[in-house]
Amino acid sequence: MMPHSPCETRHVFVYGTLRRGGRNDIARFAPAPRFVADARIHGTLYDLGSYPGAVLGGSSFLVGEVYAIAPALEVQLDLLEEVRPDGSGEYIRREVPVRIGDHDIACLVYEIHPDRIAGRAVIASGNWFDRGGPFHE
Repeated sequence: MMPHSPCETRHVFVYGTLRRGGRNDIARFAPAPRFVADARIHGTLYDLGSYPGAVLGGSSFLVGEVYAIAPALEVQLDLLEEVRPDGSGEYIRREVPVRIGDHDIACLVYEIHPDRIAGRAVIASGNWFDRGGPFHE
């Protein structure tokens, strides 16, 4: 992957507490992100208690939002999500295409480390804000 220049805008797909109204609402960060669109991507959402974790791919969908972010905000998100250069952190930063309208935008997505989902419930709706109780379908 090519290194990004310090002033290059990137995009991030957020699906959990960073969404609008979430306890870590991305709008509270500086430099301020710019909302681009509501979106969804393929993945499975897991309930980790006070926050979710997603595993990318498969036939299910994750509901989320896309934001344009500055490199300084990307650094803060990496810290929040406990990303480690060796891949051993709580989340692994991925870059995936996200369909917005009639084109794809490359977006960062924070995927939960596979070791963190053992025994965790799947959120069938793929929507952190619509997780319901343990019997929610």
